[in-house]
Amino acid sequence: MTHPFLDLAPLGADRFAAIEDRVARLLGTEQDVLIMQGEALLPLEGAIRAAAGPGTTALNVITGPYGQTFGDWLRDCGATVVDLAVPFHTAVTAQQIRQAFAEHPEIDFVSLVHAEAATGNTNPVAEIGAVVREHGALFYLDAVASIGAEPVLPDAWGVDLCVIGAQKAMGGPAGVSAVSVSERAWARMAANPRAPRRSYLSLLDWKERWLDGGRKALPHAPAQLEMLALEACVERIEAAGPDTVMARHACAAAATRAGAVALGGGLEPYVYEARDAAPVATTLRVPSGVVASQLVARALQADPAVPLAAGGGALAKEMIRVNHYGADATPGAVRASLAALGTALSESGLSVDVTGALRTAEQTWQQPTPTTGR
Repeated sequence: MTHPFLDLAPLGADRFAAIEDRVARLLGTEQDVLIMQGEALLPLEGAIRAAAGPGTTALNVITGPYGQTFGDWLRDCGATVVDLAVPFHTAVTAQQIRQAFAEHPEIDFVSLVHAEAATGNTNPVAEIGAVVREHGALFYLDAVASIGAEPVLPDAWGVDLCVIGAQKAMGGPAGVSAVSVSERAWARMAANPRAPRRSYLSLLDWKERWLDGGRKALPHAPAQLEMLALEACVERIEAAGPDTVMARHACAAAATRAGAVALGGGLEPYVYEARDAAPVATTLRVPSGVVASQLVARALQADPAVPLAAGGGALAKEMIRVNHYGADATPGAVRASLAALGTALSESGLSVDVTGALRTAEQTWQQPTPTTGR
């Protein structure tokens, strides 16, 4: 008995390369694009370990948990790390980056998360990129959560290593990811004696065995299901138009934020300023005396299908995350999330206005929302 998910024809090098080309077009980049056969942590870690070493001084921007992870990797590589941590309810500014360069002119590597889905903020990469380019440092960007929800433009922003994943706003699989690599980044890796070689983490192995060979022979058997799913979600974005997909995410974020404020019950946007809020997820602060994880559990009892989660770690007590990305960037998912939260807050003895919240969300969704890049 044949099965469409099991009895697949081999995925050849030409098809693999064609999918890479489509990802490159989505990013608007002329840089090399490598599709990695694993979740985005693979190229995120691989790129840092390839480009950073004992001679590196890295400015590591922390606006959420992934920024903290990057700092750990950089230190493990032997790099000197200057952490620039900002409160998770805001975004870093280009001026803060400029000040860090002034205080530490030896910085030659900058690591930044575009959108932190875990904390709900997004950073102004275009402005930051201009400062990094002016200083001449290598620029590493985690755009896993932002791709598909807001513009990601490595070439225009001067990003040397841009990592994306398919599992959030792109609406694709979690088991495949990609990284765009500039010529400067390749040169930095080649000069780094500690760059991984003969390793699953090695970008240089892929360059030598795949790119330098004209993309004629794959280094190993590709993950067919994930590759085909990635191709399908890129096709879907192309068919709808990237601007349309990004506008849908921006509308979901605006409607969720406005609806949560109108709901009442003591809920507040976790990210203070709307301009700093990521279109991929909206984070909310629960009222005093309420535990976020318990409130989410009640909401999921009311509607198990809503895209709600409590914050991770210590944030589980105070933060709720509405994950309105991919298939959940819809008016229906926003309405269902607000209604479930309203039920949970009401059961906690708090006064809410579910009808007003749903009306506000609907009105906000219908308002034009810009999708210009940050």
